[in-house]
Amino acid sequence: MDKDTVNILCKQFDLNSQVVEFVNLKENLILDKFNSIDRIKEYNQYKVLNSMQKARLSSTDFNWTTGYGYGDVGRDKAEKIYSLVFNTEDALVRPTIVSGTHAITLTLAGLLKPDDEFISITGTPYDTLLKVIGVKGNQEGTLLDYGIKYKEIPLINGKIDIDKTVNNISDKTKLLLIQRSTGYSNRKAITIDEMEKVIKVVKNFNKDIIIMVDNCYGEFLEKREPTDIGADIMAGSLIKNPGGGIALTGGYIVGRSKLVEQVANRSTAPGLGKDCGLTFGTTRSTLQGLFLAPHVVSEALKGALLIGIVYKELGFEIVPEIEDIRSDIIQAVKLNSADRVIEFCKGIQKAAVVDSYVTPLPWDMPGYEDKVIMAAGGFIDGSSIELSADGPMREPYFAYYQGGLTYEHCKLGVMSSLNNLYNNNLINKNKLT
Repeated sequence: MDKDTVNILCKQFDLNSQVVEFVNLKENLILDKFNSIDRIKEYNQYKVLNSMQKARLSSTDFNWTTGYGYGDVGRDKAEKIYSLVFNTEDALVRPTIVSGTHAITLTLAGLLKPDDEFISITGTPYDTLLKVIGVKGNQEGTLLDYGIKYKEIPLINGKIDIDKTVNNISDKTKLLLIQRSTGYSNRKAITIDEMEKVIKVVKNFNKDIIIMVDNCYGEFLEKREPTDIGADIMAGSLIKNPGGGIALTGGYIVGRSKLVEQVANRSTAPGLGKDCGLTFGTTRSTLQGLFLAPHVVSEALKGALLIGIVYKELGFEIVPEIEDIRSDIIQAVKLNSADRVIEFCKGIQKAAVVDSYVTPLPWDMPGYEDKVIMAAGGFIDGSSIELSADGPMREPYFAYYQGGLTYEHCKLGVMSSLNNLYNNNLINKNKLT
């Protein structure tokens, strides 16, 4: 970083020169890892490009339709492209899917019937899904309300317990759920290699068990996706990785055609399925975001490495470690106090491109048991492929950092978060010298 850039960071962003120097110094420790990230990016970029060409994407596919959405060729083309990218028979890609939680809920509700059982084999799911299942909160219309049975298998040292998984499959077990990303936990994301081992064992035991993957935050982290190694169905959000920071909203479900059809029937109505549903002119932004997604994900991943090395060098525990294989874009930092989490997130917010002047505070966010603080200021509201950070106000006080459309923005977020801790005497300043 040259002197002019350092000067603008210190003067225009009010950063302490020691903080800027420290981040620049620690950046040198991870630069060698950027090459492997770029190789994965290149592979996935060509995969996405080829899928668009195979589907014969045309400028006329971006036209609007109205009413029921019959004849929305752009919608159908987007779903064809998603099925090609993720190597599946079919896909449901809709702006009316409001979040990753919604996509997962649609999938579970579409595939499971009363008295069916499903098992989470990656431990306790993400907070919002617990209320969907009905094991927390007092919501109406949960899966348990509809007679669907649920079990979960704890991880062993962060790994899926394959033996216990197989031993817990019964005649009523219809589906196994794998949550790829960490959620609000202290574990690493589940890698493709680990998923492949589990899926092979389960399918050898009972080929009819549906393997479902919550792929949120995991798209384009590796050359292979869960559906490349035997997952039957997979769900995710368009305002995370695959939307590339451009998709306005939406979610996707990809997988075997029969399963996608069942989910589509739940999303509209039996007999209507995928044939209805407006895209409200979002096809262009959805697909442009997908085209840029491999590059954007690689930038976010480099940013995660940077924040990891900076806070590790300051003595904080991080998950995953710098040398770990990464299977989502999230970097967790164990900050050990509520004050540090709050100031960390305030620093990320100060670096935001939108709403940088806003001060985030912990609040009772819908779907969560604890108060949550969220720092996010992106072009797409709530987009976590853009620079963002959040964390629940509970011990051991982890902050979860993710996103960044450009590495430079990620780097500013790292410096701004550290600057806040520095100014509030929440770090050992001697470690910066």
